[in-house]
Formats: sequence, C-alpha cells, structure tokens
Amino acid sequence: MDGELTYLGQTVDAATALALLEWQAELGADEAILDAGIDRYELAQRPRPAIPAAAATPAAPPVQTDQADQSALIAQAQALADGADTLAALAAAQEGFDGLELKKGARNFCFADGNPKARVMILGEAPGDEEDRQGRPFVGRAGQLLDKMFAAIGLSRDAVDAEAAIYVVNTLPWHPPGDRDPLAHEIALSMPFLRRHVELAAPDIIVLMGNIACEAALGRRGVLRLRGQWGTAFDRPVLPMTHPAYLLRNPPAKRAAWEDLLSLSARLDGVSV
Repeated sequence: MDGELTYLGQTVDAATALALLEWQAELGADEAILDAGIDRYELAQRPRPAIPAAAATPAAPPVQTDQADQSALIAQAQALADGADTLAALAAAQEGFDGLELKKGARNFCFADGNPKARVMILGEAPGDEEDRQGRPFVGRAGQLLDKMFAAIGLSRDAVDAEAAIYVVNTLPWHPPGDRDPLAHEIALSMPFLRRHVELAAPDIIVLMGNIACEAALGRRGVLRLRGQWGTAFDRPVLPMTHPAYLLRNPPAKRAAWEDLLSLSARLDGVSV
C-alpha cells in the first residue's frame, strides 16, 4: 500500500491512513455509508421541518401496577411458600414461581449458599452479575470480602460445624437488570419465600447486609444510621451492617464494620451487647 491519500481534505501517507482506519474501526465506525463527509455544523444551522400535530406520536402512559394482580401474586407466593416443608421444596417452589418479571432476564436462580444449619444467616440484597452467572449468592468481589470479614471472627460458609458456619441468602433470588435496586413490589413478592426460608433454616441471628435487607426485614432503609444497632425481625435478633460492596467503595467504613462483627461475635458467645 504505497503512495498518498486524502483524509478530511489533507494529504496523508498510506501508513497514516491505515492507522486512522484502524482507529475508526476500534471506535465502531466499521461501515462506509457515504462517499463524502457531512458538514454537521452546516446542518445544525438549517431549520428543522415542523412535525404536523396529527403526526406527532403521543407519549406512552406510565405503567400502572394493578393492585388486585399484585395481591393475587402475593397470595400465590404465600401458598407456595407455606406448602414447602423443606428447604429443597422451598427452592423448587420459589424457582417455579413466575410472578417476578426478573426471572425472565436472569441466567440463574440464586437460592442460598453455606451451611443451612448455621446459627448465623446473612441476608443480602439481590444477585449481581457474577452471582447470576454462578447461581450462588455473594461470590463476586463483595462476596470475597464478606468471606474475609466473617473469617476474622471464626465463621465460614464452608464450615460443617453449625457453631462456626454462616448461611448466605438474598432478599431476591433473581438478578435485577443493570444491577439496579429491587423495586418495592419485587420485594413484596419475595417476602413469603424469605419468611419461610427463615422459618425452615431457623438461625439464631440474622445479619442484614445493606439497605434492601433492612427494608425487607425492618421496613426501612438507612443502613448507615441502622448499622450496629440490634433489632428484631422474623422473630429473631437482627444486626444491620453495611454491605461489603459499600465497604469496597468506602474503605474507611471497614472500621465500623469491624465493630459490628465484634458485636456479633460477642452475641454468639452469650455476651450481652
């Protein structure tokens, strides 16, 4: 490829032209549309043709949630949850429930991980991308930090001994698109299964990891205000803590999280906190 070429009105050698072509391809401009460039500045000065009123497309009305349909779905979820007498039966019932639209876009169902006989249940929010790929809660970067945090007080999801184990679940078992927060109606549809999950696993203590877990268990958010304060939910002691994902973004908050872990350890040892 010898000689010279013209690029945007300037003469360039063949090697430079090839480099420019490769650069454009990397940016996504991989298809030739016109033989000559378009002067966008000149186009911007032209008046835009008016759109006739009759041809204008009306704005789509906001989607309204049918309260009757929502109530019926919650009742269906409750009946399925009540009918499960084992964790395996509950997992099958929840996975088969089609009331959550999230199910259609998720790769995998994330029910739980760890030892179901553990004294401590970790309640998270919803699966992220990595959890969605593996079908297990808390396995991404936040999950790795969670394992390190609880290992520091002698607890592990791999422990066989219930005294040294943790059982990890999420408020929602399906991955929300774009890693957005679960919506209120999605949490409501998941609550019958979550309550039954707690009943069947029967942990001594539940750690509420993040705002969504606090909303599901306590009916309110604001984990930075709630963290470290023991409360009651699902007829059990609960301890709100900042989510490991928050700690990854805000390392100085790890000090407060360590205080919460020490409080949990003391509670497990029978020390009043």
